[in-house]
Amino acid sequence: MSEKSKILIIGGTGDIGKFIVEASAKAGHRTFALVRESTISSKADLIEKFKNLGVNIIIGDMNNHEGLVKAIKQVDVVISTVGTAVVGDQLKIIDAIKEAGNVKRFLPSEFGNDVDHMIHGVEPAKTDWAKKAEIRRVVEAQGIPFTFVASNFFAGYFLPSLCQPGATSPPRDKVVILGEGTPKAIFTEEGDIGIYTIRAVDDPRTLNKTIHIRPSANTLSFNELVSLWEKKIGKTLEKVYVPEEQVLKSIQETEFPGNVLLSIYHGVYVKGDHTNFDIDPSVGVEATELYPDVIYTTVDKYLDQFV
Repeated sequence: MSEKSKILIIGGTGDIGKFIVEASAKAGHRTFALVRESTISSKADLIEKFKNLGVNIIIGDMNNHEGLVKAIKQVDVVISTVGTAVVGDQLKIIDAIKEAGNVKRFLPSEFGNDVDHMIHGVEPAKTDWAKKAEIRRVVEAQGIPFTFVASNFFAGYFLPSLCQPGATSPPRDKVVILGEGTPKAIFTEEGDIGIYTIRAVDDPRTLNKTIHIRPSANTLSFNELVSLWEKKIGKTLEKVYVPEEQVLKSIQETEFPGNVLLSIYHGVYVKGDHTNFDIDPSVGVEATELYPDVIYTTVDKYLDQFV
């Protein structure tokens, strides 16, 4: 491949953005992070870590069009990792990319479920997925070179509770399993998401495609996940299965943000939307197949820290 692209990350101090910034810098890309002025003080330790990695900090945000265009003109690739609440505001990034005219690749804020395949989505998650899908369609319509990243479940968010809403550690006595526990979900450790994402930015095989991160060892049904945990702690848990009708009722009765989490679990663990489709090679590729040299963190290994 040619010289490594210069990369701008917008939202780089967020939950997934910080991993992508670090992966970019460590991979030898000249890396820029667009950071709000207020974040410089509120996340001083993280900013200092970025600087120590050689990251160029640019003060600004999506709402300053002139500044955004100026930042984009310094790079080849733009990666957005903004939070769900402002996903729709990425239209401002798209406008700036079009005006700058130099971007070779745009990766909008995805890094979760493949929104084009969450076909059984219910509210409130359904609206969030629709916003991300709308951004995809605008990027395509504008003719901006892209890569969409579908990493599925963040290991660091879902595994510490073993997918138990409201829990802060994996259960030791009783576990609640939504649905029948047989549809499979996919987990990817956040640092690995960063590595796969950065590997993709200069890869012609991922141009104008979705890269699906589907580690085979991390593709587990709810029942398999619980069984793995039981083996680690040497104990059989009491299992409470919640039928779909009750899951849907709970979503309606639960306040934000718990209702969002339950609706995500419904789509994945009740309806199987992580794994109920095959990747179409004309529009998608699979990360572990493209980069078999990346040693990813397995769910098995990840859970060891909680034993």
